[in-house]
Amino acid sequence: MSLLDSLNGVLSRKGPSVRNNITREDMIKSSVERREVLVLKCGALSTWTKPESTGRSPKDTVIVKRSSSEGSIDWTSPNNLPVDEETFNMVWEDILQVFDEANELFVTDRLIGADPKYALPVRVVADKALTALFTDNMFRPWSEEASRLSIFKDKGFTLLASPDKKLDHEKYTGRLRDNPDLKHTSNMMVGMDVDRSLGIVFGSAYCGSIKKLMFTVMNYLLPAEGILPIHCSANEGENGDCALLLGLSGTGKTTLSADPSRALLGDDEHGWSDDGVANFENGCYAKLIDLSRKKEPEIFSACFHDDDNYLNHGSIVENVMVYPNGDFDLFDDAFTPNSRGSYPLKYLTNIKESSVSGHPSTILFLTADANSVIPPVSKLTKEQAMLWFLMGYTSKLAGTETGIKEPVSTFSRFFGQPFMPRVPEAYTDLLGRKLDMYGTQVYLVNTGWTGGPYGKGHRIDLPLTRKMVEACLSGTIEQTEMKIDPYFKVLVPVSCPGIADSSILDPGNTWENREEYQERAKKLAGEFASYFEKAYGSQNINPEIAAECPGK
Repeated sequence: MSLLDSLNGVLSRKGPSVRNNITREDMIKSSVERREVLVLKCGALSTWTKPESTGRSPKDTVIVKRSSSEGSIDWTSPNNLPVDEETFNMVWEDILQVFDEANELFVTDRLIGADPKYALPVRVVADKALTALFTDNMFRPWSEEASRLSIFKDKGFTLLASPDKKLDHEKYTGRLRDNPDLKHTSNMMVGMDVDRSLGIVFGSAYCGSIKKLMFTVMNYLLPAEGILPIHCSANEGENGDCALLLGLSGTGKTTLSADPSRALLGDDEHGWSDDGVANFENGCYAKLIDLSRKKEPEIFSACFHDDDNYLNHGSIVENVMVYPNGDFDLFDDAFTPNSRGSYPLKYLTNIKESSVSGHPSTILFLTADANSVIPPVSKLTKEQAMLWFLMGYTSKLAGTETGIKEPVSTFSRFFGQPFMPRVPEAYTDLLGRKLDMYGTQVYLVNTGWTGGPYGKGHRIDLPLTRKMVEACLSGTIEQTEMKIDPYFKVLVPVSCPGIADSSILDPGNTWENREEYQERAKKLAGEFASYFEKAYGSQNINPEIAAECPGK
């Protein structure tokens, strides 16, 4: 009997206790009645997780390793952890036993992808109503058109989720990792079997585990179809020009993509096919820590807008400090600094409802360089774009962790390393081909420090960064002369429309001591070269791309 047959047997036995594709209002009502959430004054739903589920659990996230797919997955990446098929099957049977004993089960049929040509059907079966509501917020509604047209119409994915239950750790000794915090084998698994289109979230109550599992699946499936999956935000100008913004946490991706003059497609996950760009999702899963109504009014309103009837609201607020009177404090990280809000895109005011656009005319790579040596804005050649895409650089700031006195360089391939399972050339080669085909221009924007490193200099003013971004999006930055940066090889404009003092475009000009700048720049370039050799020295990276690595 197949695993799907076993699942269908459980669903058949449960009969009317299976809540199959119930309305959004019923999802909200069930979440409240089952005491999975509390209703805030505004009507949003607030929930809390146990400490081990305040974020993803990357060390418990595994992929079934088998001969049919192992050659396409980069097992040297620290985030691609293998599990054998037998262990996956055991966890599947264990979660079915949990389902058998549950009072109710919730089933949703949704799609991943706004373009019907490659929308992935996904069925989620869970023992929590809140899980169903999360999929309703984040995944796209079912479409009969997509069920006919999609290249994945016969390859639908099935995901089982039991967020609050735990595995019997003794049963999995030698099969799953030893968890030093528990002092025994792990009791949770976030697993995917890409060959059989199956997934499991067992023991992780963090809503993002479901979202990111499906993102990883799409990142595996799409390159084989000639579609580039990208961890990015996307927006569109009044003339239909599309832009993609890639950047790790703290680089300003969300802030810069929320442009009142440009309609938002989505804030996190997109695909670039022969027809253009399409959002994977139906909603957003935004960080809430330190969020203010004044600085981020759109996100604040999406999560906390007042609604006369909570059954019409449905925003999920995860791990926020809430007081008995219903007030909340987004600046209190007593539970976790990773508090989150899940809401549908329609709760934002300036969106493109279809979530699809044409081919991007501009791509922005964002970095927050705390060393103050990467230029505030620069142009990348095709090979440089492929290299910086591969590296995904930003800085971890000094002072954020005990003992860190200098900025720490952080590299995350494709600006989303934990979710990019294939061998690296699968993504870089696709990017290069698409840049050639559609004439997309790529720029590097440093939203980090100027005038010296963190602790001496200061963050580049946001209004200045916005001017640089505008010049890139409009193409006016191309009208100026450009010079090659001696350390990072990128093309630096000698002037920029909207920037009165062009001297800041050369980071060395902003330091009191240019020799100290040069030393710092050489040091960071050396870190690039060292990381490249460690991560990709044995990989099949095109020599022309490798030659563009700083420090080489």
